[in-house]
Amino acid sequence: MCEYSLQLLACSYSEHRLFQSVANKLFDQNVGLYGNDGLLPARWQLRYSGKAFLEQLLSTPTLLWLGPHLGLDTQTAMELLCLLGAALSLAATLLESLRDSLVFLFLWVLYLSLCQVGQVFLYFQWDSLLLETGFLCVLIAPLTTVPGWRAGRVHDPVTFWLARWLLFRLMFASGVVKLTSRCPTWWGLTALTYHYETQCIPTPLAWFAHQLPVWLHKLSVVATFVIEIAVPFLFFSPLRRLRLGAFYMQVLLQVLIILSGNYNFFNLLTLTLCLSLLDDQHIYFWLRRKYIHTPNKGTHFQIRSLFSVIWTLIGYGTVTCFDLQIDWDKGTVSSRTAFTFHQFNQFLKTVTFPAVWLGVLSLTWELVTAMFRCACVQGFFRRFLGTVQWTVFGAAAVSMFAISLVPFTYIEYDSNASLWPGLRQGYDAVGRYQLVNSYGLFRRMTGVGGRPEVVIEGSMDRVTWTEIEFMYKPGNLSATPAVITPHQPRLDWQMWFAALGVHSHSPWFTSLMHRLLQGKTEVIELIQSDMSKYPFHQQPPMYLRAHRYKYWFTEKLANGPFPKRWWRRVYVEEFYPTVHLGDAFLESMLSHHGLKTALVQLVRWVRAQVNGLSAPLLLWSLLFCSASICLLRGLQFEVTLKTKPSEPTTLPHPQEDKQTMSVEEVDEEEEVEDDAGKKTGGFKDDYENVEDVTDEDG
Repeated sequence: MCEYSLQLLACSYSEHRLFQSVANKLFDQNVGLYGNDGLLPARWQLRYSGKAFLEQLLSTPTLLWLGPHLGLDTQTAMELLCLLGAALSLAATLLESLRDSLVFLFLWVLYLSLCQVGQVFLYFQWDSLLLETGFLCVLIAPLTTVPGWRAGRVHDPVTFWLARWLLFRLMFASGVVKLTSRCPTWWGLTALTYHYETQCIPTPLAWFAHQLPVWLHKLSVVATFVIEIAVPFLFFSPLRRLRLGAFYMQVLLQVLIILSGNYNFFNLLTLTLCLSLLDDQHIYFWLRRKYIHTPNKGTHFQIRSLFSVIWTLIGYGTVTCFDLQIDWDKGTVSSRTAFTFHQFNQFLKTVTFPAVWLGVLSLTWELVTAMFRCACVQGFFRRFLGTVQWTVFGAAAVSMFAISLVPFTYIEYDSNASLWPGLRQGYDAVGRYQLVNSYGLFRRMTGVGGRPEVVIEGSMDRVTWTEIEFMYKPGNLSATPAVITPHQPRLDWQMWFAALGVHSHSPWFTSLMHRLLQGKTEVIELIQSDMSKYPFHQQPPMYLRAHRYKYWFTEKLANGPFPKRWWRRVYVEEFYPTVHLGDAFLESMLSHHGLKTALVQLVRWVRAQVNGLSAPLLLWSLLFCSASICLLRGLQFEVTLKTKPSEPTTLPHPQEDKQTMSVEEVDEEEEVEDDAGKKTGGFKDDYENVEDVTDEDG
């Protein structure tokens, strides 16, 4: 059995589960977000310009171009893709034989097709991470449809290494950007004193975590920096124990994030990538099964010594960089950032390229060991097949690693500028397929002065206003925070982003107000899946408005009992003015954002005028109007002919024409006339005679 066979199975299974979850939840929200009457109809992203199918596919790689050929509109085609993805993922989860490279390729193409038209609701970093991980699974998963291809998969460690490299890029960049952003809360180690209440959708445990003392919050930030910046270098360690230590530290961080916040499938996807740090021996230990191996007993002492030295260096660096001091009397640990931005920038310049070379050495080691493993395979056919596999997948791994250096070095400008231009060209060539991406989560801490939250209110008479509550985002002060992982309510998430700015920065918000005034059920279900809980489920509101509030978690009472409310809030300002259907401001915003063109308004106005008229009456009215207009125009033309006076026809006088010419043009004209008179035998004299006769008649 291969050293990484169990991790491959676990990773493949987890990835299929994630694809199934994402496809199911996207199908639930598809009509409200991208339907014909949704917030941002997907059909606007596909312009059928008459180009050939392949040209359209290259410009926008999505299977939705096939919709018209199948007799489907864009909305139905998106629903079909979601259903296919969910069904195929479920089947692969249940049947190991379907955890195939081609199945992963199809799932990746399906999700890429949806992301191409997903607009702002599918622009999250975890969507890019799912695409990149899904494509890596195409290289990692076995190709069971080809007979004999699964046997002798000596390239497994090589392709599986790409998952480890992706995990390194994700974690290291997420730690670095917190400091390069110069966010004062990260530099002051106070970010977690705001994080739990200002994150998009907190869990109930976030309220309890928020009550922890400040010194513990600051110590947690220090631990976050260590786990995200220092520990990822251990991913490539040849020492198994160092990799296992790094694995458990990453798992601890992700589990704590899952418990305190609803970050959908992101943390589960990161945990799936963490499986690349394990081996079969450790998984057998989890399963309490016997694993036969032959350890090198002569090196146990040296390995343990090196293990202790590395962790000691990490601990010493942590104490030095963050000036950790224990106050035994108070039972606290004080901390502060003991380095400057300039020093950290120099550190980043120092380690970025060594990190790249560390990746090169680690990948080279995997390639060489796989090549030797291939040479040891018995049988000519198996050895030949293994060599072909090693060559193909080794070249793919090297190519993926090379183009990933471009987004990875975005964290340090000089390193990115010194890359070979060919790498940028390769990255640009595949950029539209999102094979590799740049990452950097929680770059800045928002809501330092209070969590901004937009509250929509509706009214039937513009006097009594009722708040419209969302299922998951904070609104009702007494509502218990939700636990919804791995589901991502994409409208709730965008409401969180919208509250950070003005409504004009979120064009979809105007569309939301418009659809709610129209009473579109598919959009209302994004807010409340149970229509009975929607305050205007019987009749759409006549008026809508939105206000911005600042929210904070309530404090724990001194006498012990917990407060009855989870939140407290303060009114800040108007976010969106009061509007109604046909409102001038609403119509102008819809037109400004391209959500409602003038042509559409004209067509709808005409439709409103003819509604209720019978077809024969409408037809005969048009014929009568047309005949009447033609008759009136004929009468007008006849009257014009009778009243128009007759005017004598006169020849133009040459001298009058010459008055409008310049002196040079007149001289030229006279010379031409003299020459013409000579050539025509006295034509000029004849013309003068005609002129004299004309004067006499006048």
